[in-house]
Amino acid sequence: MTKKSGWNFDNSYARLPKVFFSNTNPTPVSAPELVKINEPLAAALGLNVEELKSEDGAAVFAGNSIPEGATPLAQAYAGHQFGHFTMLGDGRAVLIGEQITPQGDRFDIQLKGSGRTPYSRGGDGRAALGPMLREYIISEAMHALGIPTTRSLAVVTTGEEITRETYLPGAVLTRVAASHLRVGTFQYAARWGSIDDLRALADYAIKRHYPAIEKAENPYLSLLEEVIKRQAMLIAKWQLVGFIHGVMNTDNMTISGETIDYGPCAFMDKFDLATVFSSIDREGRYAYGNQPNIGVWNLARLAEALLPLLDDNEEQAVTLAQEKLSDFAGLFKANYLEGMRAKLGIFNEEEQDTALIEGLNKMMQKYGADYTNTFLALTFDKPEETAFFGTSEFNEWNELWQARLGRQKESKENSQELMRNSNPSVIPRNHRVEEALEAAVEEGDYSVMERLLEVLSSPYEHTPEKKEYCTLPAPSTHPYRTFCGT
Repeated sequence: MTKKSGWNFDNSYARLPKVFFSNTNPTPVSAPELVKINEPLAAALGLNVEELKSEDGAAVFAGNSIPEGATPLAQAYAGHQFGHFTMLGDGRAVLIGEQITPQGDRFDIQLKGSGRTPYSRGGDGRAALGPMLREYIISEAMHALGIPTTRSLAVVTTGEEITRETYLPGAVLTRVAASHLRVGTFQYAARWGSIDDLRALADYAIKRHYPAIEKAENPYLSLLEEVIKRQAMLIAKWQLVGFIHGVMNTDNMTISGETIDYGPCAFMDKFDLATVFSSIDREGRYAYGNQPNIGVWNLARLAEALLPLLDDNEEQAVTLAQEKLSDFAGLFKANYLEGMRAKLGIFNEEEQDTALIEGLNKMMQKYGADYTNTFLALTFDKPEETAFFGTSEFNEWNELWQARLGRQKESKENSQELMRNSNPSVIPRNHRVEEALEAAVEEGDYSVMERLLEVLSSPYEHTPEKKEYCTLPAPSTHPYRTFCGT
């Protein structure tokens, strides 16, 4: 089946020191059934879609069958979870191997929900269908929005129930990533590995993700610098679409700069810097407005782990790390401003752009404006559809905005085209995601999810049929809450 299916594995992570993983096979399930496969992604990976749709394909995605060339393992890592450091690892995921595509690219193929591992602690190693479908929907929506992310290749049901607060149908998600190296992987190496282990991990990360810096004067300092750049860009992209990760622990921050682990994540409707969806984030640590601060906090933990490699003199190592970390704020702001200018149809830079953008954010905050729909109203010159139309604040702000547009050489038509290409027509509205999950899990009806995925696959196309997906949820006395568990 391997040759027919197109699996082409290499296993470079398995050649790292043994401290970083445990060889672990997935736990077989009773009755695997494929319920969703990402055909475009499968083709891009060099896989045979029709073969993957067979019973043999479902067996691989469930962990019942190991493809030729695979070396299943669970990765070890640590992490600061809500600020508290702990030993972690893949407690319910197995990396079966690294797929080498026809173009020579390398991607991790990981089974999530595939049973217990040596890092499971008290967990059962399994996952429920709802959260696995949720990760599929959100990760593919993020990809379509142009945001670096892990992706979802397939979801299978297991034919078994898992116990949470109630009995739920079990499932396994096949996740695809440039790698699963995390800030927490380096924290683990620094705490429980030797200096040689730490160096081997850093060399591996450089070779896999940043080969251009291998010959740098101080490649480990350059590694820190590159990860800072990637994360500053990533978090800016989150902010620009109103995405709230929900659990920005250091084990959920990748070295590659991909968004990973779609647990209690959600998209913001009403603009509010304090927006939190996660049921366990009671202090707002991971609120929308705090994501950039947490990003640099997490990067500081990476810097701490790398200190022994940065310089033999610890004081000098700290100085070098602090200098790089101090760049984050400027990098984030530059990425964010660039994106916000595009959302407002602005092509060039002026010093007062920051005040213009902050003024819009303050209006949205004050009047409880829907974030995505506000930009759509501005894009299509329908300010009357905003929550703040007719206010003195808007009149003053709009005058400044129009004057700003008038000071650039590009035409109004050019500006509107830029806005259409920068403001999504649709996002994964929380109530739409829940609607799709309920139909799939409760009724076995995947058509609602399929339609949602189709709409989300082209978020910058502004077509009439997408209008219904822009509508807000019905008013509720209970705030929307998300839960860990994916």
